[in-house]
Amino acid sequence: MLVTGAAGRIGLVTVQRLTELGALVTALSNVEHPDLKADRVVIGDTRSEADVADALTGVEYVVHLAALAHPSAGTPYDVYTINVVSTFNVLAQAGARGIRRAVIASSINATGIPFNPHGIRPAYFPLDEKIPADVGDAYSLSKQNDENTARMAWRTWGIDVVAFRFPHVNSPDVLARRAEGARRDPRGGLREAWSYLDTRDAAYAIELGLTASSSGAHTFFVAADTTNAPYETEALLDAFAPDVPRLRRFVGREVPIDLTAARTVLGFRARHELDLPTLHLEI
Repeated sequence: MLVTGAAGRIGLVTVQRLTELGALVTALSNVEHPDLKADRVVIGDTRSEADVADALTGVEYVVHLAALAHPSAGTPYDVYTINVVSTFNVLAQAGARGIRRAVIASSINATGIPFNPHGIRPAYFPLDEKIPADVGDAYSLSKQNDENTARMAWRTWGIDVVAFRFPHVNSPDVLARRAEGARRDPRGGLREAWSYLDTRDAAYAIELGLTASSSGAHTFFVAADTTNAPYETEALLDAFAPDVPRLRRFVGREVPIDLTAARTVLGFRARHELDLPTLHLEI
Protein backbone atom coordinates (compact mmCIF):
# COMPACT_ATOMS: atom_id res chain seq x y z
CA MET A 1 0.00 0.00 0.00
CA LEU A 2 1.39 3.40 -1.01
CA VAL A 3 0.22 6.58 0.73
CA THR A 4 1.48 9.83 -0.81
CA GLY A 5 1.39 13.04 1.20
CA ALA A 6 1.83 10.73 4.17
CA ALA A 7 3.06 13.47 6.52
CA GLY A 8 0.02 15.64 5.87
CA ARG A 9 -3.06 16.18 8.00
CA ILE A 10 -5.05 13.32 6.44
CA GLY A 11 -1.97 11.31 5.52
CA LEU A 12 -0.69 10.73 9.04
CA VAL A 13 -4.05 9.47 10.28
CA THR A 14 -4.53 7.34 7.17
CA VAL A 15 -1.14 5.66 7.54
CA GLN A 16 -1.93 4.93 11.17
CA ARG A 17 -5.36 3.52 10.28
CA LEU A 18 -4.10 1.29 7.49
CA THR A 19 -1.20 0.04 9.59
CA GLU A 20 -3.57 -0.84 12.43
CA LEU A 21 -5.66 -2.83 9.94
CA GLY A 22 -2.60 -4.88 9.05
CA ALA A 23 -1.60 -3.28 5.75
CA LEU A 24 2.07 -2.98 4.81
CA VAL A 25 2.38 0.74 4.13
CA THR A 26 4.93 2.62 2.06
CA ALA A 27 4.77 6.33 2.86
CA LEU A 28 5.88 8.88 0.28
CA SER A 29 6.45 12.35 1.69
CA ASN A 30 8.46 15.40 0.71
CA VAL A 31 9.36 15.97 4.38
CA GLU A 32 10.26 13.82 7.34
CA HIS A 33 7.82 13.70 10.24
CA PRO A 34 8.39 12.23 13.71
CA ASP A 35 4.83 10.85 13.87
CA LEU A 36 5.00 9.10 10.50
CA LYS A 37 5.17 5.39 11.28
CA ALA A 38 5.17 3.19 8.18
CA ASP A 39 6.82 -0.01 7.08
CA ARG A 40 8.81 2.00 4.53
CA VAL A 41 9.26 5.75 4.20
CA VAL A 42 10.38 7.34 0.94
CA ILE A 43 11.32 11.01 1.02
CA GLY A 44 10.65 12.32 -2.43
CA ASP A 45 8.56 14.38 -4.83
CA THR A 46 5.31 13.08 -6.34
CA ARG A 47 6.17 14.95 -9.54
CA SER A 48 9.34 12.90 -9.95
CA GLU A 49 8.99 9.80 -12.10
CA ALA A 50 11.94 8.20 -10.33
CA ASP A 51 10.67 8.92 -6.80
CA VAL A 52 7.18 7.62 -7.57
CA ALA A 53 8.56 4.53 -9.30
CA ASP A 54 10.67 3.80 -6.22
CA ALA A 55 7.72 4.27 -3.89
CA LEU A 56 5.47 2.00 -6.00
CA THR A 57 7.83 -0.97 -5.70
CA GLY A 58 5.88 -3.95 -4.37
CA VAL A 59 2.65 -1.93 -3.98
CA GLU A 60 -0.86 -3.27 -4.68
CA TYR A 61 -2.99 -0.23 -3.77
CA VAL A 62 -2.45 3.53 -3.88
CA VAL A 63 -3.76 6.38 -1.72
CA HIS A 64 -2.80 9.70 -3.29
CA LEU A 65 -3.12 12.63 -0.87
CA ALA A 66 -0.09 14.76 -1.78
CA ALA A 67 -1.04 18.29 -2.84
CA LEU A 68 -0.78 21.98 -2.09
CA ALA A 69 -4.12 22.13 -0.33
CA HIS A 70 -5.11 25.79 -0.60
CA PRO A 71 -4.92 28.56 -3.22
CA SER A 72 -2.55 30.46 -0.92
CA ALA A 73 -0.18 27.48 -0.47
CA GLY A 74 1.95 28.74 -3.35
CA THR A 75 1.74 30.77 -6.53
CA PRO A 76 -1.18 29.87 -8.80
CA TYR A 77 1.36 28.21 -11.12
CA ASP A 78 2.82 26.12 -8.32
CA VAL A 79 -0.53 25.13 -6.85
CA TYR A 80 -1.91 24.02 -10.20
CA THR A 81 1.13 22.31 -11.65
CA ILE A 82 2.23 20.51 -8.47
CA ASN A 83 -1.24 19.12 -7.87
CA VAL A 84 -2.07 18.13 -11.43
CA VAL A 85 1.34 16.72 -12.40
CA SER A 86 1.54 14.77 -9.14
CA THR A 87 -1.85 13.13 -9.66
CA PHE A 88 -1.09 12.27 -13.27
CA ASN A 89 2.33 10.87 -12.40
CA VAL A 90 1.05 8.69 -9.56
CA LEU A 91 -2.01 7.33 -11.38
CA ALA A 92 -0.22 6.84 -14.70
CA GLN A 93 2.61 4.89 -13.15
CA ALA A 94 0.27 2.89 -10.93
CA GLY A 95 -1.99 2.06 -13.86
CA ALA A 96 0.90 1.10 -16.14
CA ARG A 97 2.20 -1.27 -13.45
CA GLY A 98 -1.15 -3.05 -13.29
CA ILE A 99 -2.19 -1.72 -9.89
CA ARG A 100 -5.92 -2.24 -9.76
CA ARG A 101 -7.22 0.41 -7.33
CA ALA A 102 -6.41 3.90 -6.10
CA VAL A 103 -8.05 6.45 -3.85
CA ILE A 104 -7.30 10.14 -4.40
CA ALA A 105 -8.13 13.32 -2.51
CA SER A 106 -10.31 15.64 -4.49
CA SER A 107 -12.12 18.46 -2.71
CA ILE A 108 -15.41 20.25 -2.31
CA ASN A 109 -13.49 22.96 -4.16
CA ALA A 110 -13.73 20.98 -7.40
CA THR A 111 -17.06 22.81 -7.67
CA GLY A 112 -15.16 26.09 -7.71
CA ILE A 113 -17.60 27.57 -5.21
CA PRO A 114 -15.78 28.10 -1.88
CA PHE A 115 -12.74 30.00 -3.19
CA ASN A 116 -14.39 31.68 -6.16
CA PRO A 117 -13.39 35.38 -6.20
CA HIS A 118 -16.76 36.47 -7.60
CA GLY A 119 -18.87 35.65 -4.57
CA ILE A 120 -20.97 33.03 -6.31
CA ARG A 121 -23.25 30.65 -4.46
CA PRO A 122 -24.21 27.05 -5.22
CA ALA A 123 -26.72 26.46 -8.01
CA TYR A 124 -28.86 24.51 -5.55
CA PHE A 125 -28.91 22.67 -2.25
CA PRO A 126 -28.06 19.98 -1.38
CA LEU A 127 -24.75 19.98 -3.20
CA ASP A 128 -24.20 16.77 -5.14
CA GLU A 129 -21.69 15.24 -7.53
CA LYS A 130 -23.52 16.71 -10.56
CA ILE A 131 -23.69 20.33 -9.38
CA PRO A 132 -22.42 22.79 -12.03
CA ALA A 133 -18.88 23.99 -11.46
CA ASP A 134 -17.72 27.61 -11.67
CA VAL A 135 -13.96 27.66 -11.18
CA GLY A 136 -12.09 30.88 -10.49
CA ASP A 137 -8.86 29.80 -8.76
CA ALA A 138 -5.91 27.51 -9.45
CA TYR A 139 -6.52 25.12 -6.56
CA SER A 140 -10.13 24.40 -7.51
CA LEU A 141 -9.09 23.91 -11.13
CA SER A 142 -6.42 21.44 -10.05
CA LYS A 143 -8.96 19.37 -8.08
CA GLN A 144 -11.37 19.38 -11.02
CA ASN A 145 -8.62 18.14 -13.30
CA ASP A 146 -7.50 15.52 -10.77
CA GLU A 147 -10.95 14.01 -11.19
CA ASN A 148 -10.49 14.13 -14.97
CA THR A 149 -7.15 12.40 -14.59
CA ALA A 150 -8.81 9.64 -12.57
CA ARG A 151 -11.28 9.01 -15.37
CA MET A 152 -8.51 9.01 -17.96
CA ALA A 153 -6.40 6.58 -15.92
CA TRP A 154 -9.31 4.18 -15.64
CA ARG A 155 -10.05 4.35 -19.37
CA THR A 156 -6.38 3.94 -20.30
CA TRP A 157 -5.10 1.37 -17.82
CA GLY A 158 -8.23 0.01 -16.16
CA ILE A 159 -7.23 1.20 -12.69
CA ASP A 160 -10.30 1.74 -10.52
CA VAL A 161 -10.18 5.15 -8.83
CA VAL A 162 -12.25 6.61 -6.03
CA ALA A 163 -11.99 10.40 -5.68
CA PHE A 164 -13.29 11.95 -2.48
CA ARG A 165 -14.58 15.52 -2.47
CA PHE A 166 -13.46 16.26 1.05
CA PRO A 167 -14.79 19.31 2.91
CA HIS A 168 -12.62 20.97 5.53
CA VAL A 169 -10.90 18.06 7.31
CA ASN A 170 -9.23 18.50 10.66
CA SER A 171 -8.72 17.26 14.20
CA PRO A 172 -11.55 17.48 16.76
CA ASP A 173 -10.06 20.48 18.57
CA VAL A 174 -9.64 22.51 15.40
CA LEU A 175 -13.12 21.59 14.22
CA ALA A 176 -14.50 22.73 17.57
CA ARG A 177 -12.79 26.11 17.19
CA ARG A 178 -14.19 26.49 13.69
CA ALA A 179 -17.63 25.64 15.03
CA GLU A 180 -17.31 28.46 17.54
CA GLY A 181 -16.52 30.79 14.65
CA ALA A 182 -19.61 29.52 12.83
CA ARG A 183 -21.68 30.24 15.93
CA ARG A 184 -20.52 33.85 16.00
CA ASP A 185 -20.74 34.42 12.24
CA PRO A 186 -22.39 31.62 10.26
CA ARG A 187 -22.52 33.57 7.01
CA GLY A 188 -18.99 32.51 6.04
CA GLY A 189 -19.87 28.83 5.92
CA LEU A 190 -22.47 29.13 3.18
CA ARG A 191 -20.30 28.28 0.19
CA GLU A 192 -18.94 25.17 1.91
CA ALA A 193 -22.45 24.22 3.06
CA TRP A 194 -21.20 24.46 6.68
CA SER A 195 -19.58 21.04 6.12
CA TYR A 196 -16.64 19.39 7.86
CA LEU A 197 -15.04 16.00 8.45
CA ASP A 198 -12.93 14.60 11.26
CA THR A 199 -9.54 13.29 10.08
CA ARG A 200 -10.43 9.87 11.52
CA ASP A 201 -13.51 9.76 9.30
CA ALA A 202 -11.44 10.80 6.29
CA ALA A 203 -9.17 7.81 6.94
CA TYR A 204 -12.24 5.59 7.35
CA ALA A 205 -13.61 6.78 4.00
CA ILE A 206 -10.27 5.99 2.38
CA GLU A 207 -10.37 2.49 3.86
CA LEU A 208 -13.82 1.95 2.34
CA GLY A 209 -12.67 3.35 -0.99
CA LEU A 210 -9.83 0.85 -1.11
CA THR A 211 -12.07 -2.12 -0.31
CA ALA A 212 -15.08 -1.15 -2.45
CA SER A 213 -16.35 -3.61 -5.03
CA SER A 214 -17.26 -0.90 -7.56
CA SER A 215 -15.25 -0.49 -10.74
CA GLY A 216 -14.48 2.58 -12.81
CA ALA A 217 -13.63 6.11 -11.75
CA HIS A 218 -16.06 7.56 -9.24
CA THR A 219 -16.33 10.82 -7.32
CA PHE A 220 -18.02 11.03 -3.92
CA PHE A 221 -18.86 13.83 -1.55
CA VAL A 222 -18.08 12.84 2.04
CA ALA A 223 -18.84 14.91 5.13
CA ALA A 224 -20.27 14.67 8.61
CA ASP A 225 -24.05 14.30 8.62
CA THR A 226 -24.48 17.58 10.50
CA THR A 227 -23.18 21.10 9.99
CA ASN A 228 -20.57 22.91 12.06
CA ALA A 229 -23.05 25.68 12.85
CA PRO A 230 -25.35 25.38 15.91
CA TYR A 231 -28.43 26.45 13.95
CA GLU A 232 -31.08 24.61 11.97
CA THR A 233 -30.02 24.27 8.34
CA GLU A 234 -33.33 25.61 7.03
CA ALA A 235 -32.84 28.75 9.13
CA LEU A 236 -29.32 29.20 7.77
CA LEU A 237 -30.51 28.87 4.18
CA ASP A 238 -33.48 31.17 4.79
CA ALA A 239 -31.10 33.80 6.15
CA PHE A 240 -28.16 33.55 3.76
CA ALA A 241 -29.39 31.87 0.57
CA PRO A 242 -33.16 32.47 0.35
CA ASP A 243 -33.09 32.58 -3.46
CA VAL A 244 -30.99 29.43 -3.97
CA PRO A 245 -33.25 26.52 -4.97
CA ARG A 246 -33.63 23.63 -2.52
CA LEU A 247 -34.27 20.21 -3.95
CA ARG A 248 -35.60 19.01 -0.59
CA ARG A 249 -35.99 20.16 2.98
CA PHE A 250 -33.38 19.60 5.69
CA VAL A 251 -34.00 18.24 9.16
CA GLY A 252 -32.35 19.96 12.13
CA ARG A 253 -28.65 20.59 11.50
CA GLU A 254 -28.50 18.20 8.53
CA VAL A 255 -25.62 19.14 6.24
CA PRO A 256 -26.97 20.41 2.88
CA ILE A 257 -24.83 18.00 0.86
CA ASP A 258 -26.26 14.87 -0.74
CA LEU A 259 -24.25 12.00 0.79
CA THR A 260 -26.37 9.26 -0.80
CA ALA A 261 -23.71 8.00 -3.20
CA ALA A 262 -21.05 7.51 -0.51
CA ARG A 263 -23.58 5.80 1.75
CA THR A 264 -25.03 3.43 -0.83
CA VAL A 265 -21.93 2.56 -2.85
CA LEU A 266 -19.30 2.60 -0.08
CA GLY A 267 -21.35 2.27 3.09
CA PHE A 268 -19.74 5.42 4.47
CA ARG A 269 -21.21 7.41 7.32
CA ALA A 270 -19.14 9.69 9.51
CA ARG A 271 -18.53 8.35 13.01
CA HIS A 272 -17.25 11.52 14.68
CA GLU A 273 -19.50 14.57 14.78
CA LEU A 274 -19.46 17.83 16.68
CA ASP A 275 -21.69 17.81 19.75
CA LEU A 276 -23.42 21.15 19.35
CA PRO A 277 -26.65 22.58 20.75
CA THR A 278 -29.29 23.85 18.34
CA LEU A 279 -29.69 27.58 18.89
CA HIS A 280 -32.09 30.14 17.53
CA LEU A 281 -30.53 32.05 14.65
CA GLU A 282 -30.74 35.79 15.05
CA ILE A 283 -29.61 38.02 12.19
